[in-house]
Amino acid sequence: MFCFYGAFLLYYRRILASTISKAQQSCATGNPIDDCWKCDPNWGNNRQRLAECGIGFGQAAGGGKGGQIYVVTDSSDHDVANPTPGTLRHAVIQTEPLWIVFAANMQIKLKHELIVNSYKTIDGRGANVYITGSGCITLQYVSNVIVHNIHVYNCVPSGNTNIRSSPTHVGYRGKSDGDGITIFGSRNIWIDHCALSHCTDGLIDITMGSTAITISNNYFSHHNEVTIAFNHFGQGLIQRMPRCRHGYFHVVNNDFTEWRMYAIGGSASPTINSQGNRYMAPSDPSAKEVTKRVDTEEGDWAGWNWRTDGDVLENGAYFVPSGQGLSNQYTKAASVEAKSAAMIDQLTSTAGVLGGPRYIHTYIKLKKRA
Repeated sequence: MFCFYGAFLLYYRRILASTISKAQQSCATGNPIDDCWKCDPNWGNNRQRLAECGIGFGQAAGGGKGGQIYVVTDSSDHDVANPTPGTLRHAVIQTEPLWIVFAANMQIKLKHELIVNSYKTIDGRGANVYITGSGCITLQYVSNVIVHNIHVYNCVPSGNTNIRSSPTHVGYRGKSDGDGITIFGSRNIWIDHCALSHCTDGLIDITMGSTAITISNNYFSHHNEVTIAFNHFGQGLIQRMPRCRHGYFHVVNNDFTEWRMYAIGGSASPTINSQGNRYMAPSDPSAKEVTKRVDTEEGDWAGWNWRTDGDVLENGAYFVPSGQGLSNQYTKAASVEAKSAAMIDQLTSTAGVLGGPRYIHTYIKLKKRA
């Protein structure tokens, strides 16, 4: 009897494992980030697995992995020099690794820029989290930060005040630009599944030698400066998706459905490797070109290494390549294996905040009705 029961139990476990495997396979989308964690029905019990799912140049970003879970329970931002425990500002300034989650849906209206310390994950999964107001999110001289599943919108300049950046430091900050997310002199950063729109300056601004960064699965709209896998660049965008200076840029498997001037711009001899993207040109016959060399004569940019590889160009869109096509240059600008552009609809179908509206004004209208 015992042998029969043991054999039955082993058989049952095999069937269960096969069922789970088939369920996970049916869940798979081909998007390697989402397939890494979303197919686990118990992902909420192992949130930090997300840190193992990064791709590209920023895949080493660990965020708050290994740290405590910090639950944000208070949406206020009353005192930027002495943040209230339970607020997002109090969480992000701590020195130890933290995995930050939210107790409920909330709109956080910042009084001034939110200065995030190293080894933090801001994880909005399971709640609709909207960050807006003055300054918005700043990552300055930090490393290992993950921002996931957050709406960022209507960010305006602010500053000329004292802001706490750690438990032991309060410093005077000049006026910020009004970017949605500012990445300044930082490394190992991953921005994933966020929705960004309507900010005074850039949606994501990456400057001052910041490196090892992945921007993935985001939905950008209603702006003209954004900075790159599985993203959807949509309504109201004008240019700089991204604009590149120096370095190596891998633009892979994105869906560009609108621009008014150009999609990809560059200056100072960057290497741009565009693979498996879909570029849908606007109806304006003067804005069909995907690329733009900014403030540079053709004799100067002719040697820059820019290539299109497996991209789909629609509605008259065209990409102007340049350079010698040196394979070693593009190897440096290859951060993840590109998939076929025929899969773009599938790969970008969940771009933006998971389970929430892609367009920020949807939330604003709902709030007004309430």
